Amino acid sequence: MDRPAPAPDTPIPSDAGQLRLLSAAFARLRLSMAAMPAMGFLFGGLLAWLGGDPRGFFIGGALYLPALWYAWHLLRRYRREQLEHPPADLLATWQPRVQRLALAHGVALASAVALSMGSASYDFMLLVYAALMGTVAVLAAQMSASWAVYRAFFFGMGGSLVLMPWAFKSHWYFTLPIALVMMVVIYRSAIHSHRFFVRQVALEEHSRDLAERYRQASSAAEMALAEKNRFLSTAAHDLRQPVHAMGLLAEAIALHGKDIPRLEGLLTQWRLSMRSVSHMFDALLDLSRIESGAVELRPAALSLHGLFDDIHTQFAAEAGARRLALRLHRPPAHATVLADPALARQSLANLVHNALRYTPHGGVLVGARRRGGHWRIEVWDTGVGVALEEQGQIYQAFYRPHHAWQLHRSGHGLGLAVVARCVALMGARQGLQSRLGRGSCFWVELPAAEAPPLAQWAPLDAQGQHGPLPGRCLVLDDDPHVLGAWAALLGTWEVEVRLASNAAEAFAHIEAGFTPQAILCDQRLRSGESGFEVLLALLERCPDAHGAMVSGEFDAPELQEADAQGYLVLRKPVDADTLHALLAQWLRQPGA
Repeated sequence: MDRPAPAPDTPIPSDAGQLRLLSAAFARLRLSMAAMPAMGFLFGGLLAWLGGDPRGFFIGGALYLPALWYAWHLLRRYRREQLEHPPADLLATWQPRVQRLALAHGVALASAVALSMGSASYDFMLLVYAALMGTVAVLAAQMSASWAVYRAFFFGMGGSLVLMPWAFKSHWYFTLPIALVMMVVIYRSAIHSHRFFVRQVALEEHSRDLAERYRQASSAAEMALAEKNRFLSTAAHDLRQPVHAMGLLAEAIALHGKDIPRLEGLLTQWRLSMRSVSHMFDALLDLSRIESGAVELRPAALSLHGLFDDIHTQFAAEAGARRLALRLHRPPAHATVLADPALARQSLANLVHNALRYTPHGGVLVGARRRGGHWRIEVWDTGVGVALEEQGQIYQAFYRPHHAWQLHRSGHGLGLAVVARCVALMGARQGLQSRLGRGSCFWVELPAAEAPPLAQWAPLDAQGQHGPLPGRCLVLDDDPHVLGAWAALLGTWEVEVRLASNAAEAFAHIEAGFTPQAILCDQRLRSGESGFEVLLALLERCPDAHGAMVSGEFDAPELQEADAQGYLVLRKPVDADTLHALLAQWLRQPGA
């Protein structure tokens, strides 16, 4: 057999791994041979000093010099061929060569006994055998990397035991058993050492294999994530178009049917469903943008008072429709944090929306308290709560607790995942305290900042007060269904509206005498025109008008340029309350 039987839990190395073991054994063999000339001269000098004949040791030491050169030449050739041949071929060629060299080295060392007999004393012979046993023991821990190589050396050295009756004529029946026991112990130690080498190489190969598999899996996951994000970014516009149209129609029908009691409940549920779909789209696309690294962090001083006003504007109607109390414990007017405004708004909005969704009765409280150099924003609810064993998973994408499915089946487990990503990007802290069946408190902690000299926030109109808006608005969109929904909603608000699907139609309305006060333009037009360029051209033609981009895309360069230049960018599906509040400011009559 080429090697001892491996331990049951020890994997077998590959050809490349076995070649590494052979290389280690070859290097130790050459090192042992390099010491022999010096040892031969030293033992010869000692024997001469003791009155014996040292010529055998001197001749042996001298003969080892060409043998050492030959071993060095073989090692260089071996290392050169490692770069030229596959491991299996090298093993087949070089393992027998190294074995023969190791056998010759063992026989040469055993010959030291023959060189000493006849003129050496008993003490000198003990020293020779002790040196030989020490060499075998040392190489058992080093050369045993290749079992075939060490075994050849071991049995070559075993010849020294055959000479022991002549070396110790009067005591060999004591010294030979002692030497045999020592050789057995060394041999067993060499087996364990070899198994250790094999296990280490096999485990290293296994670790590299696992690392390579992990790298491939990670690369595949990153490619899949990038592909998914590209798909969502590309499909966002088309996915949001029908949702946007249905949202506008829902608001228009709700206003027309508000005096019909039988329709009021159905229309309310419809509007809530459309807002749920809108939140789902926002969360899914926000998560994709954050995962893809498309979100650029822009920390700034952010007023908490204004942030709370926005939350009330956004969620008051939804809380009322769910028959829940939405209470805001506003911080002082000067309370300011250092955070990315968009990420902070998204995080708080997701927490409030999540609290409203999973609170069947009672209410939601939003507050803020100062904690040292930070402000902690807390969202309390009287909802279903989160079990202790599920609190560690609640921020994972697409994870929903079991009881949440029973209460509300329209969620997708994305809202809190977006909060976690946003908070991590801002370098902030988050957490929760919850008792199952009693409610929860989710919190985000942001660093405090100096309040800006002027208020950055202007409260919008009261939620749900969709009164008439006398004024003129021009809307550009390439989808006829969306244009019809725009016409229905704006007509309900008594806005004089003109619709266009491209720049030519829009300028035709202006040529006909229509002077818009507000221009809302989609980015992706089927004519191939850039919506932002069309908006700039229209605003240049109508300098007194206000303009905004309305798009379902997120990462279009034109939209980023519009935002960088200070133009308002509305994301589809547009919230009707936000739209009404915006047009109320833009269409306000002079002096009103």
